[in-house]
Amino acid sequence: MKSKATLKQIAKELGVSVSTVSKALNDSPEISEPTKLRVQEYAKLKKYKPNVIGLNLKNRSTKTIGVILPNILNSFFAKVFTGIEKVADEKGYKVITCISNESLEKEINALEMLSNGTIDGFILSVSQEAQKLQQFNHFKSIINEGTPIVMFDRIAEEVNCDKVVVDDLDSAIDATNHLIKTGCKKIALFSTIDNLSVGKLRAKGYYKALEDAGIKVDQKLIILTETDESFDEAVAGFFDKNKVDAVFALDEHASVMAMKNGIKKGLKIPEELSIIGFADGVWSRRMTPSLSTVSQHGPEIGEVATQMLIDKLESKEEIYPHRTNVIKTELRQRESTRKL
Repeated sequence: MKSKATLKQIAKELGVSVSTVSKALNDSPEISEPTKLRVQEYAKLKKYKPNVIGLNLKNRSTKTIGVILPNILNSFFAKVFTGIEKVADEKGYKVITCISNESLEKEINALEMLSNGTIDGFILSVSQEAQKLQQFNHFKSIINEGTPIVMFDRIAEEVNCDKVVVDDLDSAIDATNHLIKTGCKKIALFSTIDNLSVGKLRAKGYYKALEDAGIKVDQKLIILTETDESFDEAVAGFFDKNKVDAVFALDEHASVMAMKNGIKKGLKIPEELSIIGFADGVWSRRMTPSLSTVSQHGPEIGEVATQMLIDKLESKEEIYPHRTNVIKTELRQRESTRKL
């Protein structure tokens, strides 16, 4: 059976770009009449049929954005989603959401399912499994097929696409410095996200701040795990064995467990134990004492990512440069840290 002609083949045969063929077949005023006629006649001759599964043509817009979130239970991703929804709604775009549940396979399936002409572009945060295995080819092939991607928070450096990140390194330095300035010398580092790009950057910030302050890193005060379960095992009895006056926690779970175990040990917060957590869910304010946090401005990340994707989708430029937007975090001082 003879395979059907593709845009690529027609472009090659006629010595023009794929985008010229695509525009000519869609009767774009940007293409001259003779070229249009030549492309259309040749496509007819070759029995070309537009392939919705193939290149996502600019003027075949579905006005729909695909969103892939790694974890629906994480309040940060929920906040980002509110920002995505807000801008998409304002700009007349619909949103289809999938949850990868931190699985590489589910992430690949979601990309394939939605990139068959259902959506115009993706906004996503990379799954834990993809980051752990450093497997990003599924993103590259979707981009090569002509579907743009904007990554936020957890990104893949080697994938050329637009990105929205928070200043993880700088904010970890600031948070650790805040603890040092309030008189803390024995600062523990707790993390359940050591296999994620953001976890590695935050840990790096902690080391840098200690080094700059001339405080020697004590490995006994550092618990870096990849799951909540392994963290819970490692942290059991931590405050019995180690004398610390502060904890810098790199994620929501580690923050809560630091507070819980510190209180259980009978430590007064913040007089004997100061805690700063990286996250800003509702629980941070409602805990007793309330938790000082590095706030990531989730809704703003969602808004910026959506605007970036829509700019790209609606741009008339053939070559649109990739951009990285860095959103500034904010240290929210509450009851779990001493005042400066």
